[in-house]
Amino acid sequence: MTEPHDPDDGTRRAPEAGAVEHGSVLALDQSASSAAYDPVPDKERPEGRAGRFWSARRIPAGIVAAVVLGASGLLLYDVSAVRAGHPAMQWRRSLADELATRKLDDVWVLTGASVAAALGLWLLLLALTPGLRDLLPMRREHTDVRAGLDRTAAAMVLRDRAVEVAGVQSVRVRMGRRKVGVRAVSHFRELDDVRADLDTVLSTGIRELGLARPPSLSVHVRRPAKKG
Repeated sequence: MTEPHDPDDGTRRAPEAGAVEHGSVLALDQSASSAAYDPVPDKERPEGRAGRFWSARRIPAGIVAAVVLGASGLLLYDVSAVRAGHPAMQWRRSLADELATRKLDDVWVLTGASVAAALGLWLLLLALTPGLRDLLPMRREHTDVRAGLDRTAAAMVLRDRAVEVAGVQSVRVRMGRRKVGVRAVSHFRELDDVRADLDTVLSTGIRELGLARPPSLSVHVRRPAKKG
């Protein structure tokens, strides 16, 4: 005895607004339109926190160290020479005279103070920010192992996935730390069908990247510009 056959059983239905897909596809909540999605937290994801990678800042540190070393060495040599009975260097005598005679509201004094304050704020910013914005942290499967993925490489992987969708002529992927922007050009098939396939393929691709914080997804599909 056979069961009644549903004629729509073999057809594919696009996910409704607010729908959440599970399994091998990244779970996504529709937020703004049929082409904009926010990632849903994965309960199966390991609890280990994977923070951003911190840059060693070798170039700024080397410049500051060289300047401080040179200035302190020159000052120490001049002080030692004065203690030994030799006259102070001309630059130190001139600097002392200028500091003693110029007023605090002088243009050169304000300019020097502004430059020093700007350099200090720049060094504080470098010290308090992690840097390495092009490196995306990946999920930590083991607490003693950290891995990262370059944003350019991640964008290339998603682009290769997108161009395999039927109807896609060209794709441009912009990979950010919080959002993936995809702009595709389709020369055949309905735009809604192409966009639905891109949503599925790209959400799967984002999940398989293994990022610690999966970015949201925004897909825009359009027809190629008419020539002439």
